[in-house]
Amino acid sequence: MNIHQTEGKSWTTVIEPHVSLFHVPWKEIWEYRELIMRMVHRDYISRYKQTLLGSLWHVLQPLFTSLMYTLVFSNIAKISTSGTPPMLFYMAGNVCWGYFSSCVTGTATTFITNANLFDKVYFPRLVVPLSQLIVNLIGFVMQLALFLGFYAWYAWHGAHIEMGWRIIVLPVLLLQMGALSLGVGCIISAITTRFRDLQLLLGFFIQLWMFGSCVVYPLSIVPPGWIHTLYTLNPMVFVIEGFRFAFLGQGTVTLFEVMVSFVISIFTVFVGVIWFNKTERWCVDIL
Repeated sequence: MNIHQTEGKSWTTVIEPHVSLFHVPWKEIWEYRELIMRMVHRDYISRYKQTLLGSLWHVLQPLFTSLMYTLVFSNIAKISTSGTPPMLFYMAGNVCWGYFSSCVTGTATTFITNANLFDKVYFPRLVVPLSQLIVNLIGFVMQLALFLGFYAWYAWHGAHIEMGWRIIVLPVLLLQMGALSLGVGCIISAITTRFRDLQLLLGFFIQLWMFGSCVVYPLSIVPPGWIHTLYTLNPMVFVIEGFRFAFLGQGTVTLFEVMVSFVISIFTVFVGVIWFNKTERWCVDIL
């Protein structure tokens, strides 16, 4: 929004929409950093308010999910994990996917859940999705700690895993997940202002995307050809494979595929922010 002072008028401040859809008010967002942290605190507290286990759900969900995947996909379906302990293999996928999916679902309802706030108070609207990235980062850190605990236990018992210098890519992977989830969430939030059906389909969409992101199987078992090409176009595949390669020494990662994944993520957040900026101009009128 453009804010300027007026002369000879009864009001002192006029708030107008940005002329350019490409404009991102980074300066304003920084000025509203206290609001971001208040939203993070509000969302984190409200999420587990009146729950028996509270923040423990951050670690119980990936723990039980990984146990179930180990039972079904490793012991029953006999899907190979390339020599990696199945529990670590599935937990690595769940840690990455949990952060990404939480950010998408949290951002996807930005306009709908905050309509009453948007039509009363001005602040940069991107503050809301950015706060979702931060609040879900708390869960990611807790789940990563759980993963590292299991990692240490398996390493102590002689499992064939190796961490090494590759873990320096973790901040890059986290940044890519945040950018991709922000872009996807902004696109969905813009569409759902007119078509509420997408909000109902979001859970189904996220579940299908998960099964196409090598969470429960390695990329190495995907046959070459057009199917493998489709996987190359899914940025989360190489985020998860990169995470496994960094911590476990197992994962199908090539420089070309990583670059394609990164470019698609950047393009997605670019399109998402443009669409978000366009929608925020008139969203209050139709919600």
